[in-house]
Amino acid sequence: MRDYKTTFREPRKSKLYLFRIPILATLIIGTAFYWFSGEQTATQTQTTSVLSQPLQLPGHDTPLPDSFVITKPADKTAASKQPGPQEPVKTDPSKTAEQVQRKTIPEMSATWESHKIKSGDTLAEIFKDWKLSSSLLHKIVNSSKQAKSLADIRPGETIKLLRDDNGDLLELAVVRSPTETFLVSRNEDSFESETITREVEVRQAYTAGIIENSLFLDGQKAGLTDSQIMEMAGIFGWDIDFALELRKGDSFKLLYEEHYLDGEKYRNGPILAAEFINKGTTYKAVRYTTPDDDTSYYDPDDGRNKKRAFIRTPVKFARISSGFTRKRWHPVLKKWRSHKGVDYAAPTGTPVKSTGNGVISFRGKKGGYGNVIFIKHGGTYTTVYGHLSRFAKGMRNGKKVRQGQLIGYVGSTGLATGPHLHYEFRVNGSHRNPLTVKLPKAEPISKKYRNDFDQSSKQIMAQFNLYDRQATDQLAQLNDDKADG
Repeated sequence: MRDYKTTFREPRKSKLYLFRIPILATLIIGTAFYWFSGEQTATQTQTTSVLSQPLQLPGHDTPLPDSFVITKPADKTAASKQPGPQEPVKTDPSKTAEQVQRKTIPEMSATWESHKIKSGDTLAEIFKDWKLSSSLLHKIVNSSKQAKSLADIRPGETIKLLRDDNGDLLELAVVRSPTETFLVSRNEDSFESETITREVEVRQAYTAGIIENSLFLDGQKAGLTDSQIMEMAGIFGWDIDFALELRKGDSFKLLYEEHYLDGEKYRNGPILAAEFINKGTTYKAVRYTTPDDDTSYYDPDDGRNKKRAFIRTPVKFARISSGFTRKRWHPVLKKWRSHKGVDYAAPTGTPVKSTGNGVISFRGKKGGYGNVIFIKHGGTYTTVYGHLSRFAKGMRNGKKVRQGQLIGYVGSTGLATGPHLHYEFRVNGSHRNPLTVKLPKAEPISKKYRNDFDQSSKQIMAQFNLYDRQATDQLAQLNDDKADG
């Protein structure tokens, strides 16, 4: 019986050992996994990357979000103490996996605040309204030469401010136009500034019209803005007196730029090429910019600048009330006498501009002229502007003036029965009819630019002629359709 018990117990003891082996292995593997996962979690905690939503500048491709989240960067000091590849990470075995996972990073929200600039606004007042110190404004404005332009804010612009929950300024943006934003960004204890511009999409447009009523009415009918009509009149102002020489049946054609942003028209660009037929004579012009960035309009055939030494009229679109004549009944003096100039009737205050570059030889009151300005253009030509209501700011004897510069305003001073400008044109002291005098020819394009001009001009005029043919074909088709209908 004793032998039986001994024999019986030995197998039971052996089976118990075999049963404990897998349990022990499971414990060992579980502990190793626990230590390994703890090391990985601790490492991830210190190497967490910064998560942030990129800023979108105001006035640019997509609307600026009302708010976004800035994630606080990981502590550089903690990152510098990160253990090496062979250094074990010390983890408290009493903590669970949830307790050793990476800590939650505190978040800060930032929101753009906007202010539309109105007349009389100053940057100092805006900062005060935003509860920002004057010392901060001084630091920003003096942070760079470029930043000093912040003081030159203008009505219609928008100023935007970005700061965090602590009220600290992050960025300051002045949206000057849909294509230009001036941005100031905080860089630790200093500020950096830059001007960010958006490129516009440039397209070409063509239009044509016939004069039936007036240049403005028929230009508007052709889809032109007032500024484009004025630009066209300025281009041909040396060839045509639009106040006197415009005739019913005259016609015009224009090739010009249109600028687009995000698929929508933003503004009109410059006129590229133009043609005006006045009293049967055709005048052409093409825009050209020299390699040294000087832009003007030239005749595409002979390369002569459309801008001559003199323009015909000193007042835009005024009515001629009295022309140049050797014998005229004077309405004030009540007697016959010569009228050695041209009178342009216009409302008091209408701008008067110099017809050419020159120097003011006299500015003041002079007999029947009233308030008058005499301008000498070299040693040959003199122009006279009489009956002015007042002079433009800065006009004085000896002052140099350029062609098209404002010199005074229409009035009725001196011997005048109503508001008008008396304009004279003298050659070597002799009076000439301003409307018919032969003006000096314009200078041709410089020889060093002639080849470049010819290539550029041919390309633009080819586009102009292509649009012209297409418009003519469409008009002919339209007339055929009406006839068939």
